[in-house]
Amino acid sequence: MDGVEIQCSKIHYNLPIKQLIDIAVEKEGCIIASNGALCVNTGKYTGRSPNDRFIVDTPSVHEHVNWNKGNMPMTMENFDKLYAKVLEYIKYKEVFVFEGFVGADKEYRMPVRVINEFAYQNLFSQQMLRKAKKEELVNFQPEFDIYVVPDLHADPEVDGTNSEAFIVLNFEKKIVLIGGTKYCGEIKKSIFTVMNYLLPFKGVLPMHCSANMGKNGDVTLFFGLSGTGKTTLSADDDRKLIGDDEHGWTDNGVFNFEGGCYAKCIKLSKEHEPQIWAAIREGALLENVVIDEDTGEPDYDDDRYTENTRAAFPVEHIDNAILEGVGGIPKTIIFLTADATGVLPPIARLTKEQAMYHFMSGYTSKLAGTERGIVDPKATFSTCFGAPFMLLRPQVYAQLLGEKIDKYNVKVFLVNTGWASGSYGIGSRMKLKYTRAMVRAAINGDLDNVEYMTDPIFRLAIPKECPNVPNLVLNPPNTWYSLDEYYRKANSLAESFRENFRQFKDVPESILVGEPEKMLEEYII
Repeated sequence: MDGVEIQCSKIHYNLPIKQLIDIAVEKEGCIIASNGALCVNTGKYTGRSPNDRFIVDTPSVHEHVNWNKGNMPMTMENFDKLYAKVLEYIKYKEVFVFEGFVGADKEYRMPVRVINEFAYQNLFSQQMLRKAKKEELVNFQPEFDIYVVPDLHADPEVDGTNSEAFIVLNFEKKIVLIGGTKYCGEIKKSIFTVMNYLLPFKGVLPMHCSANMGKNGDVTLFFGLSGTGKTTLSADDDRKLIGDDEHGWTDNGVFNFEGGCYAKCIKLSKEHEPQIWAAIREGALLENVVIDEDTGEPDYDDDRYTENTRAAFPVEHIDNAILEGVGGIPKTIIFLTADATGVLPPIARLTKEQAMYHFMSGYTSKLAGTERGIVDPKATFSTCFGAPFMLLRPQVYAQLLGEKIDKYNVKVFLVNTGWASGSYGIGSRMKLKYTRAMVRAAINGDLDNVEYMTDPIFRLAIPKECPNVPNLVLNPPNTWYSLDEYYRKANSLAESFRENFRQFKDVPESILVGEPEKMLEEYII
């Protein structure tokens, strides 16, 4: 901390949820939906703004940060100017402060202070992070301060930013600045990015994943980018939810970074996602969901503002959530991908080497609305299934993962929640009931002793049978209208994997074992 005290016209510390809601409705244009949730429209920014995120380049971080177009440097001089602008701006504002923690494990949690310009974003902060007990707020000392000022716009020529929006992380001064965007997701992702940088130095693997626990205490991790089904698949009536987005893996088990869930709710239905549906009630925040002016009913199918509609709610709103936010050593890992080419199998078991390779690759097809400018599905590779939030070199995280898979004999599966029977525009999205059945079979051990076939290009082990899933569905070539077209697409995707991996330097040969084969002679069309 740099010792700067917050100065503003009026300041509220840790206001009750009801009071924040009342202020948001009275002063900030928010409305209450028929289900009791607070509703807000974030305007221009309805998703993260990855081109506006900066890391302050100082000697202590320079050699560790994996500098790239997503991890852009900012000078300390430009940070100081922008920080001064933020402090001057809030002098004349009524602000809302939340003091709490990131991380459920008391040994590794980090105290943070979030300073919000808007009450609805302070509600978001309270619901997404972990609340402090009354006695913990006495002489509370945050390790990081997060200033969130959406109506303060940067001047790129003066402030060294790329646009009016800015998200700046300063590890030396332990400050995060967020401005020019009202999208709430920037708050939680910035704080989690800080944790993802710091924890590996303590031997803890930070993970962009959801986690749940079975009746016998068995823990499963779900890795995947936005839109691949992390929240949906980890919210299972037969299992208890630990958390839906960010976790740490220690020698004692896993712990949730947050105290809430930030679920995509486009096309949300009570039938397919009953837990999330029921969780959206008083105390929850709906972001960019269309609300019927007459009835107040949310229309989850309407994407006029964005496909990245969101619901934020505390884990207490999930009936079978583990409120302590901790679990034991994982027994199963699920890598989720939404493959728009339709060539990856709906489920495959991975070796440790394949797991490390696919972890570093982080392949999916980015879906519309999760970031500004994305209209149609776009093939992307995102390191560790969360590259924007992982500041260290990918090998650091992959090595930690491989060590834990080895040490604890963890099963790893790749699950494709994307397209089948053809690529996007021709085939159809994999049925959720099939995906759920495959995931449950992987967790329950139903796939431990079945016969497997090996994909000739990706070298993935595909089960020949799975309870409650037609055998035909399991092997993609069987469902395509043209085998020639399937192999053309498969070979093209395999080459994309290889091309993406060339960016990584000094990768151990053991990880490269997981790479797809070169085009095989008999499959060249």
